[in-house]
This record gives sequence, C-alpha cells and structure tokens, in this order.
Amino acid sequence: MSGAPNAFAARLHACFAAGRRLCVGIDPHPALLADWGLADTPENLAFFGRQLIEAAQAGGAAAVKPQSGLFERHGSRGIAALEEVLASARQAGMLSLLDVKRGDIGSTMRGYAEAYLSDASTLAADAVTLSPYLGFGSLGPALELAGETGRGVFVLALTSNPEGALVQRAVTASGLQVGETVIQAVAQANAGAAPMGHLGVVIGATIGSLPPAAAQMIAQVGGPILVPGLGAQGGREEDVARLFGPARGLVLATASRAIAGAGPDPARLAAAVRETGANLMFIGIAS
Repeated sequence: MSGAPNAFAARLHACFAAGRRLCVGIDPHPALLADWGLADTPENLAFFGRQLIEAAQAGGAAAVKPQSGLFERHGSRGIAALEEVLASARQAGMLSLLDVKRGDIGSTMRGYAEAYLSDASTLAADAVTLSPYLGFGSLGPALELAGETGRGVFVLALTSNPEGALVQRAVTASGLQVGETVIQAVAQANAGAAPMGHLGVVIGATIGSLPPAAAQMIAQVGGPILVPGLGAQGGREEDVARLFGPARGLVLATASRAIAGAGPDPARLAAAVRETGANLMFIGIAS
C-alpha cells in the first residue's frame, strides 16, 4: 500500500495509542430488548443503539459494532433503524464497524461494497466485516473501495463457532490452513502501510489457540485484529493476551451482551464500558 494514510486506520491507531481497545457491540436481540423493558420494534432497536453509543462514548470505547442481521430481520424499517444508529455514531464521533459478514463475487460484491463503504450510502460505516470463503480475491471490489473512501475491512479468519473449523482449519496444498492463508493475504495487502493498514482480521476470543503458522503470521499482519467474544460468549481478557502475545497491541476486543446486560440505565452502561476497557488495560492488551 502507498499514498496518504487511510482515515479509518489513522483514527483507530490514535485510539490504540490512547489505550482505547474496546469495541462495544450493538446486538439488539429480542431477549436483550425485553430485559430493557422494550418491545421488539424498529423504533426500540434505534433507541437501544443510541443508548449503547452514548455509553461507549462516555466510557471511552474505541468503536461500536452494530450487528446488521438483527436490524435486517425487521425489513425496511429495521434498515432505517440501522441507518439511524450509524448516523448517531457519526454524530458522536465514534468509529462504526458494521458487522455484515458479506462475501460474494464480481458485480454483486461491488454492490455490497457500495452499500457499506461508499460515501453516498446511508448505510456506510467506517469499517465492515467480510467473509473471504469464496476466495480472498473475491473481496477485491470491497477492498478497493475501502481504500478509495478511507474506510476499513475486517476479514473473517478464525472464528469461534465450532462449524467454522471445517473450512477455516482445512489444510491447503501449500500446507497452510485456510484461515492462515487469510491472515497471510491480509498481511501482504497491508505491507508498507502506515501507521497501520486498513485491512484487519477477525479471530475469536474463544478459539483456544492459534494454529502454529498463524501464531507466527499474526505479529506481521500490519492491521487491526478484531476479537469478538468477550464476556457472555466465554472469552476472557486473559485469553486475548495469551492468544496474541506480542501482537496484542493490534487487538480491538469486542464485548456485546456483557455491556448491554448492564442497561438500560445510562450510568450503569457507561460504567460497564469503563470497567471492561480498564480490564483490557490492566492485563496489558493496551501495551
């Protein structure tokens, strides 16, 4: 990569430098809404998102991560609620990472890219998650547009769900596991970027251990490592420090239900954000 620093990468790097390593997930599950005393409506999805954005800002988080599918289930009104949440994040000055996990080929991939990474789109976020399992090269249109618009992309590499291992841990003709080839491809794409590349990888906090080659590659990935699964999914801050070792300075750790479970009281939500972020600092992820 060459040219001016990517805007998303520069903003995230500044968060890292300030010790801000937490990404607050915005996952409006019906059960969580009920715990807040809210009916499962598009209007309440937007309210839920706004409350978490305010808590993330007050608690010193680096970013927020809306889960697109939990908005999409409400159809066009859910999409409108997601647009409102993304607009609220922009107004609050919070980095937004839209969890869409899209993956396709050719003009269809370009369509997804324009939906989430174009300046003209009301669904545009600062970064998105993408699936490379139609081949890393299939993500080309999204990677290109992210570079043009100063946005970021997080590529699924090693996820926590048990089903993922069937594909991600399969061994290729090169001797590398498929997930390792994804990490390798991201590292190659980020080569030479400063302060860091705008391509990141997604590696779950609960995977147990990194495959041998991945453990060597991850320190050279040159971009952020999105680590979902803290809290309710079983991931611990200690697990993150152990998994990534010297690469922990690139970690953006995500907590969703562990934060939202403190709601709907704004003060308790902000306190949960601060506590989780402080725990990341305490165990050295921010070093």
